[in-house]
Amino acid sequence: MKLAPLFVLISLPWLAGCQPQDQAPLPGYAEADFVQVAAPSGGRLLRLAVTEGDEVQPNQPLFALEAEPQKATLAASQALLAQRQAQLADLTKGLRPEEIAALQAQLESAQAELRQARRDHERQMSLRRQGFSSQANLDDSRTRQETAEAQVRNLQAQLAVGQLAGRPDALMAAKAATEAADAQVQQDSWQLAQRQQQAHTTGLVDEILFRIGEWVPAGQPVLNLLPEDGVKIRFFVPQDQLSQLKPGQTIQVGCDACEGKLDARISHIASEAEFTPPVIYSQANRAKLVFLVEAKPLHTGTLRPGQPLDVYLPEAK
Repeated sequence: MKLAPLFVLISLPWLAGCQPQDQAPLPGYAEADFVQVAAPSGGRLLRLAVTEGDEVQPNQPLFALEAEPQKATLAASQALLAQRQAQLADLTKGLRPEEIAALQAQLESAQAELRQARRDHERQMSLRRQGFSSQANLDDSRTRQETAEAQVRNLQAQLAVGQLAGRPDALMAAKAATEAADAQVQQDSWQLAQRQQQAHTTGLVDEILFRIGEWVPAGQPVLNLLPEDGVKIRFFVPQDQLSQLKPGQTIQVGCDACEGKLDARISHIASEAEFTPPVIYSQANRAKLVFLVEAKPLHTGTLRPGQPLDVYLPEAK
């Protein structure tokens, strides 16, 4: 088992006095759950927007680290994304309008040559039947017609292909590359944004751990924030009084600077008992155990970390 804090142990004889335990206050103290504000990557501290003791609100700037490397990385990833997007757009559009127009003109010329070749072939066929032309001339006209027909089919196919987008597998690869580049831009943008940290809750700047110009390691807190609800009350309850308490129950605390008693709500009761050293070897008093209890003050801003408190438990029913 664990040992209770020293000031609690010193108070033990007072706790075990003749006065009824449900009427005597228990010693306690205020403790804080600080929010440590850090950047995920290291760098030189460029700017501090707050000083110790400042009250901050959500989204209020706190500090900034130098960000030139992150800016350069983001610019490179944005350029790569633009390249990937252009390549994808090129695959989806087919040939440019000027290239399509050139193919169309070539096709019209080939079609005109085909019409002329057909007329020449028909004329040779007529002359051959009348005996005014040779078989060689007829064969030559047929060859010219077939060549013109093949040229027209070739240009028609080129025009059809030029109006199509890229192949499905090429399009899929281009889309995947574009998505990867976009994800990299988002990651680099986030890394750049993390160079400037903001408050995520209302609170008090308790301690600044670095000064402007110092190198801050990755993940090392630059400052500690005390949230407005970050103070909690800790005290130890003898095991014979533990049955009076339960989470959510309201207690009262007093302090030297407090005007009257303050309400607090129990948030945690330890499941493990702690021996008190002055009686640990006493067989008669071995049953004197204490349990750690934590409570949250119902009115924030009235207590400070480390402040000694008197804790008043509800009267036993």
